[in-house]
Amino acid sequence: MNLKEIRKNYTRETLSENSLRDPFPLFEKWMEEAIEGEVNEPTAMMLSTVSREQKPSSRIVLLKLLTKEGFHFFTNYHSRKGREIAANSRVALLFFWPELEREVRIEGIASFSPEELSDQYFSERPYESQISAIVSRQSERVESRQELERLWREKSQTSNGEKLVRPVEWGGYFVRPDSIEFWQGRPNRLHDRILFEINEGGWVVSRLAP
Repeated sequence: MNLKEIRKNYTRETLSENSLRDPFPLFEKWMEEAIEGEVNEPTAMMLSTVSREQKPSSRIVLLKLLTKEGFHFFTNYHSRKGREIAANSRVALLFFWPELEREVRIEGIASFSPEELSDQYFSERPYESQISAIVSRQSERVESRQELERLWREKSQTSNGEKLVRPVEWGGYFVRPDSIEFWQGRPNRLHDRILFEINEGGWVVSRLAP
């Protein structure tokens, strides 16, 4: 397998730092274009965390809410990512939209989303997904797939379609960014990289060498 010869020349778009003052309108525009362009899983983002032992880990989660302050996703607080966020609240997010030759890198601080927001989102999930969130002890070892399915069936039968309450160990995280980098592929590997960094006066915009 000759991986060295796999190359792509990026030619779709350009990105300029001129007139850019706030990263959120640009991110929203890129997200809209990813959705309209039918990018596969446009809201999928890689979440990277670090354990108490300084071991990094990454996984894909879904962006479920975007505000002018940051990014929300939902998960089990007792999962590996939840435990690592409790130990070190600094996290990184990565969006990659290859169909648009774009990437967004985000670094910031993660904290719990408001409980009412977690309650609202949980209630809006498909009923079957609510059951899964209740019965799954995320990241813990299980005996088999059959054991998971047994727990799910039992909960489904006992709940009998009644309203389910969000488990206290399941809910949202809010990531407030202190840096956001937009990457646009360009020909000859001279890519556009525009970095936003927050300080007391607001966002500072810089161009980075590719």
